[in-house]
Amino acid sequence: MRIAIDTTPLETGHKDRGVGTYTKLLIEALQKYEKKHSYSFFTRGQIVPENADVVHYPYFDPFFLTLPVIKPRPTVVTVHDLTPLVFPEHFPVGFRGRLKWQIQRLSLGRATRIITDSDSSKADITRIAGISADTIDVVRLAPASEFSPVTDQALLRAVATKYTLPRRFILYVGDINGNKNILGLLKAFQKQRDVKLVLAGIAFVEGSPEANAIQSSIDVLGFRDEVIMPGFVPLEDLPALYSLASVYVQPSFYEGFGLPVLEAMASGCPVMSSRASSLAEIAGPAVLIDPNNPEDFALRLREALMMPADKRSALIQKGILWAKRYSWEKVARQTVQSYEKAVSGEDN
Repeated sequence: MRIAIDTTPLETGHKDRGVGTYTKLLIEALQKYEKKHSYSFFTRGQIVPENADVVHYPYFDPFFLTLPVIKPRPTVVTVHDLTPLVFPEHFPVGFRGRLKWQIQRLSLGRATRIITDSDSSKADITRIAGISADTIDVVRLAPASEFSPVTDQALLRAVATKYTLPRRFILYVGDINGNKNILGLLKAFQKQRDVKLVLAGIAFVEGSPEANAIQSSIDVLGFRDEVIMPGFVPLEDLPALYSLASVYVQPSFYEGFGLPVLEAMASGCPVMSSRASSLAEIAGPAVLIDPNNPEDFALRLREALMMPADKRSALIQKGILWAKRYSWEKVARQTVQSYEKAVSGEDN
């Protein structure tokens, strides 16, 4: 097959966010593991290669016109999640946003196949966008190959020094939208002792209304000196950051997938995860919490921090083995299977 892929996320502010990482890793995996096919690339506004057998748009935004309405070739669209439509109270869009969603939903309905990250997201796409489940393929993501336990003490010391990390800390990596439940994490952290909280991600320091609300909550709760916000952490430092953490916490009310859970496990970090939405599908041996129960959240977090060494070691090993179930070779193979269905017109 001749496959054309829209690489717009690699040319925008999404480059260092989830969709940019997905696009980059997918292209690398396809070219490594599915060499029998040929690949060409274009960005929004450029002409799609005329000889393409299938066109893949690896990015969908419900409130921006990211898809062409007319699709002369078989088309595959990746929809990671519909979080803004699941939690509209956290994503006010106004009249123009609602209008664009109607256009995007119409365009999405004309795609030949849709790829999504989880069964949870598949159900949301069917329910909210009215897309037939028969045209949706679940292709679960995977940690990048860089994620593995870091044992190089010099490297660990260098990363700890670079980000001013304490000996013991709770780690969160990601965005700050309302569905991420960062305020719930702050309340659970308030009841911990002798440990700090590291909130990694560019969104924490960008000065958005959500970031300001988080800063205000930290001040109100009274532990400004106990929270470290290093901002954007590049891929080369992330495995060491996970390896240094006492526990990684994913407290979300909702996730389309929740890749940091697997990144942390692959890096040898004990994981505490919400059992909500797609996280229930991928959390495996993680310590599970109810994000809607702050008291239970705080108690379980304390138990994780006080875990005996042998139990902690066993949990780490289970996490490493669990994360190995997910690979970009598998992502590439299943993505190509979706392309083949698009070209042949085959349903599930």
